Amino acid sequence: MALNRRNFMELAAATTALSAISLSTASAQEGDTLRMGIAANNPRHSDPNLTTQGSDNWATEQMYEQLVRPDDGRFALTPEEYLPTLATEWTQSDDAKVWTFKLREGVQFHRDYGEMTSEDVVFSYERAIAEGTNKTILSNIDSVVANGPYEVTITLKQPDVNLLGTSIFNNNTSIISKKAYEEIGAEAFATDAVGTGPYQLVEFDPEFGTRLTRHDGYWGEKAKIANVECVYIADTTARTLALLAGNVDIIEAVRAPGWIDSILQRDPTLIIDMTVPGSFNTLHINLTREPFDNLLVRQALMHAIDRPAVAAALAPMGGTMNGLQPEFFPAGFATEDLPEELRYPYDPEKARALLAEAGFPDGIVFDSNCSQREDYSSTMLIVQEQLRAAGFNMNLIIGDHTAYHADNRSDKNTLAMHSSSYPPIPTQIYFQQLASASEVKADGSGGGNYSHYGVAMPGIDDLLTQALTASDYETYLDLCKQIELQVLRDLPLIGLSTLGFTAVRRAQIDLGYEVQSGYARWRFHRATKTV
Repeated sequence: MALNRRNFMELAAATTALSAISLSTASAQEGDTLRMGIAANNPRHSDPNLTTQGSDNWATEQMYEQLVRPDDGRFALTPEEYLPTLATEWTQSDDAKVWTFKLREGVQFHRDYGEMTSEDVVFSYERAIAEGTNKTILSNIDSVVANGPYEVTITLKQPDVNLLGTSIFNNNTSIISKKAYEEIGAEAFATDAVGTGPYQLVEFDPEFGTRLTRHDGYWGEKAKIANVECVYIADTTARTLALLAGNVDIIEAVRAPGWIDSILQRDPTLIIDMTVPGSFNTLHINLTREPFDNLLVRQALMHAIDRPAVAAALAPMGGTMNGLQPEFFPAGFATEDLPEELRYPYDPEKARALLAEAGFPDGIVFDSNCSQREDYSSTMLIVQEQLRAAGFNMNLIIGDHTAYHADNRSDKNTLAMHSSSYPPIPTQIYFQQLASASEVKADGSGGGNYSHYGVAMPGIDDLLTQALTASDYETYLDLCKQIELQVLRDLPLIGLSTLGFTAVRRAQIDLGYEVQSGYARWRFHRATKTV
């Protein structure tokens, strides 16, 4: 690639940044190492039960496994599409409350911690239920009991015909070694966890990232590339140029307007992998902060945001959300199917009128925190400009991505944008972002309901309980649609857009499968690399 002066200056900046994190060029170009550039400053955890920033899951995805999982590169759309993983077969009772899993024999934990047995599965689940970061998702589990060394029975409080998707295939219910946890200790285990996946942890470096190596005792087909390195490069220019220079093989893309076209102009051989729908970008309205406790203000906010324009600005990655589900997902609504009063078309004049009716004829001024990561900052900067035209003067305070999530978890935000991937199981986002049981706490011990919905005002808890105890899928879907409408009436949470999670890789990397949908991470065990 020929460098012009601008390229040279950028590359110089990138080299400086890469040098600061001890990234050597030579090893990245070796065929036995796949190196990925992660869009965050530092890793926080390698324990799948503790991860709260999605970036860390690129490493945990390689190191840990669940009882079942979908095929690589996609979500399972039906229970029948889940594949045996650490469980080889499973049955459910007629009322979908008792699930029994037969475990795969001979599965070895990393670093000679021995064979995985039902004792490890019970330990992993009980730990996730008690202290994991997704406790609410697992709150329906009444007990996990071992029936001998290779069989486990999970009993639910209420039926769940979607258990494989809601709870079993979940980062938090990855199976870890009980023996390793007891020997290493709880504190050190946060960055030194032991799993069964195709790669095992070699080093967790808070300044660099994580280094993994192939697990030669893996029960399945061994990983084709010997080493994986997840190196944290938050700086956009440094990360982009590290890819263009061949210092890394894959990077988390910059999910900002025009970026894909820009990088393909620089190197048309690069390959784009993108999930559809990808992340659900939602905007939490903190109901405990005035004047957002006023429904008229929230309605004004909704009319002030041009959501189709937000999605269009992020093309080809962006998609529109009329409620909290994409239109083509279960419980999703097309605009024309919504009651007219819940469509909230972009109308800044109406927003101003609603603000005046609420007692704010001169508009309102407020602070809002935002992550520096491009998908967050570019989306919120668009929203900021749209709001300004309607009388909302939002002072956007942009900071470190890791700190941003920590602040949200401590209830320090007013309008908190959140980006997360969800499977086609609508109740997951309701559980995590709207249920009163997930209410955020100032001490950080709560969940992802940053709005305080269901606590500051009545929420959707009753409807959610009914949906989760429905005995047939049609009733389940109808209740989920009722939740969608209730949220559009109350407006504790706004669906801003979907955003395909995107990674860019050099042509020398073949993943071994096509990325279609799924969470914002994918496995590298089938990947090959040509030098």
